[in-house]
Parts: sequence; structure tokens; C-alpha cells
Amino acid sequence: MRSQSEPAEAEPGAIARPPLVRELLLVAGLFLVYKFGRQLATGHTAEAMHNAHRIWDLERTLHLPSEVSVQSALLHGDTLVHLANTYYATVHFPATLAFLVWLYLRRPAHYVWARRVLAVVTAAALVLPFTFPLAPPRMLAATGLIDTAHVYGPSVYGPPSSDHLSNQFAAMPSLHFGWALMVAIGLIVATRSRWRWLWLLHPAITLLVIVGTANHYWLDAIIATAMLGTALALIHPPHRTTTTAGRGTRGLTVEEPALVGAGR
Repeated sequence: MRSQSEPAEAEPGAIARPPLVRELLLVAGLFLVYKFGRQLATGHTAEAMHNAHRIWDLERTLHLPSEVSVQSALLHGDTLVHLANTYYATVHFPATLAFLVWLYLRRPAHYVWARRVLAVVTAAALVLPFTFPLAPPRMLAATGLIDTAHVYGPSVYGPPSSDHLSNQFAAMPSLHFGWALMVAIGLIVATRSRWRWLWLLHPAITLLVIVGTANHYWLDAIIATAMLGTALALIHPPHRTTTTAGRGTRGLTVEEPALVGAGR
């Protein structure tokens, strides 16, 4: 029998939360790199349009579904297409930020893993605009697609010639989709609810939105998925072990103690 004055032992699955200030700086840096990094690859309009024709022709060769069919479904009513434009403009950053904040507070080890994966994918995605600038399908007349954000609103882009906040010729890969897929995978891995697979609705809706609004090709999402898959193969999530405490108690799933203090 233990004395009441004896200090309590640390929980076997306790994970030290990384320092808040450092993480705020790291996450803010990740968002700034995403937002401004692609601007370094601006000024390749002719090459970006040429590559757009190549991607469009390649998709037809591969018999991928036409982006036109997705947009036609959105254009059945002004409300639906307006919702799609709003989703594209407003959900991407807040959803990813909320995902990271929740993991930081509730699953610190999974937070470190997810932050690393997102950083690797984002860094890799910044290379393609230098090597393969690509105009989005809304700029390519041959697609028959319209710029739904410009026509119906809201729009996050201005005219490419005067838009100094983004590089609109960096359509590949789609980090809108890559980040959304990581949010879903991260929450599925970090939680145990039987409803957790519904998080896949987020990347599914994101895919339909980015294609239907003519901001991305199918191949933009496919390349983003390949990049994310490579990052996930290299950066493994924390393991969970099952421990049983006391008579008649159910198993408790905890994060692996070896990750205590992991913050790099």
C-alpha cells in the first residue's frame, strides 16, 4: 500500500507536447512557404499554357473522366456552384489549421508526425512550378470550362498579370487536395471512433470542388496523392500499444512512450 505522500507516477503513454511558441513559428512558416514560395516561379506563361495542353491531352489518352462533366453538375444551379467556390476559397487553410491545433492539444505525437508530413509535401510541391509550370484548366480555352469563381464568385484570384499574392501557373500538384487528404488520414490514424472514416468526405468534396471549379486537373490531385504517399512511407506515424489496467478493465490505447519529447 502506497503512502499518500508518495509522488504519482507518470502515465505510461504520456507524450510531451512540443513547445507552443516554436510550433506556432513552424506552422506559420509552413503556411507562409505555401503562400509565397510559388511566387518565385512566376513569369512562365507561355510554358505554363503549353504544359496545360499537354496535361489535357494526356488525360484524354489515359481516358480519365472529363472535368467538364463535374463542372456541368455544379452549374445546374447558382447555389451549388457558389457553395463550391466558397468551399475552395475558405475551407482549405482553416481546416488544416484546425486539424493541427486539435492534434497538438489531444495527440501530440501524431501532431509531430502530421506536421512533418505536411512540411515535406509542401516543400516537394514547391519544386514543380520551377520545372513544370502549369496553367489551370480555367485558363485553357480548349477545355470548354469556365472560371466559376470569376463568373459566380467568390474568387480568390485576380487577373494573372496583376496578381502578386499567388502564382496561378502552379496548378500541379494540388495542395488543396494533398492537404485535405492528409487531414483525413491523420484523423483516421489518430482516433478510434467507428465514424472516423467519414473524414474521407473532406478530400472527396475537395477533389470535386477543385475539378468542378476548373482550378485543377485530375492529374494535379493524382500527383499530390503520390507525393503524400511517398512522405507517409518515409515518415511513420507513432505506434499505439494496448495496455490493460486492473481486473475487469478494458484495454486502453495509448501513444507509444518512446515518442515522449519528440518535437523535431
